[in-house]
Amino acid sequence: MPFFPISGKVFSFLFLPKPKRESEVCQMKLRGIDFGHVFCASGARNFDGNGYPFHGALKALGLLNFERSTLVTKTVTIDPRVGNMPLQEDGLTPYELKPKCIRVYPAKGMVLNSVGLSNAGVNFYLAQGIWQSLPNPFFISFGCVEKTAVGRLVELEGFVKLLGPELPTFKAPVGLQMNFSCPNTGVHWEDSTREIGTMLDIAEQLNIPLVIKLNALTPCELVFSFVDHPALDAISMSNTIPWGALHEQIHWKKLFGTDVSPLAHLGGGGLSGKPLLRIVSNWIRCILSHAYGRMKPIIGGGGILCKGDADQMLDAGAEAIEIGSCAILRPWRVAGIIRHVNHRMNGRGK
Repeated sequence: MPFFPISGKVFSFLFLPKPKRESEVCQMKLRGIDFGHVFCASGARNFDGNGYPFHGALKALGLLNFERSTLVTKTVTIDPRVGNMPLQEDGLTPYELKPKCIRVYPAKGMVLNSVGLSNAGVNFYLAQGIWQSLPNPFFISFGCVEKTAVGRLVELEGFVKLLGPELPTFKAPVGLQMNFSCPNTGVHWEDSTREIGTMLDIAEQLNIPLVIKLNALTPCELVFSFVDHPALDAISMSNTIPWGALHEQIHWKKLFGTDVSPLAHLGGGGLSGKPLLRIVSNWIRCILSHAYGRMKPIIGGGGILCKGDADQMLDAGAEAIEIGSCAILRPWRVAGIIRHVNHRMNGRGK
């Protein structure tokens, strides 16, 4: 396992002062675009922002409302990808009403998934005009899945060539979230300092806000190696945690009753939900305590299931939060969390 800064004596960060903001009124603007302070994690609202079939029923009952949050699309790849959750011809709807690659544990507040970036490919979604018609600022999430660094660079170059000419047709401002941390593709980025810098060089051609999506396994040293890149606007932390990782902080057997992942046949999967909250907030505190003003804005997500969880992430130093598994585990709380964070970050306190 690569070096992870939050273990052992490093927990002394608990005694460090809280990272200070320049102002109690925080503006989460990237390149002059106001994206707000609440993001919906990639996958939470599908590719088009409308969510999934079960979301429709919840919305009709008044139990789910994403208003005043910023969409991050489900991750797309350059080519169509079946993954472990095959989609219908609309490129949006899973064939399975209850996908077998997703295990939900409401009582424990956690989700294990091995979707594997199922999608119809970027060309499909551009041709459908799904993104061009969205009315509010949003992010497209893009992931590379080739096993070699050269292959991944070619994928990103292809994506930039496809998206670039379409940008003038977009109704709303758009940013790009580069997913460097999906645990279900077999791609490992932990030691890819030079590659990430080159990725930013390539994506910079789009001249739109760029955010990198990482997970809490990411060492601080790696982040500091590219955080000064002029094209990087923010960091999103955290993606799901691969099965079995961070075993000193995640008691896998206690959570699942077994050392073997329920999704072992699909690669093990990635964990989201309650177990991530402390890990991610600790990661944010730790990196900010060593950043000395160098850090870009951090969008903190992982285990935010109530207003107090959101406060914990913001208190750690995040400038915005990201809601993901809450839309599955506690959908009736989503609207309240969004209102609470927007209220707090607009300078009116908790």
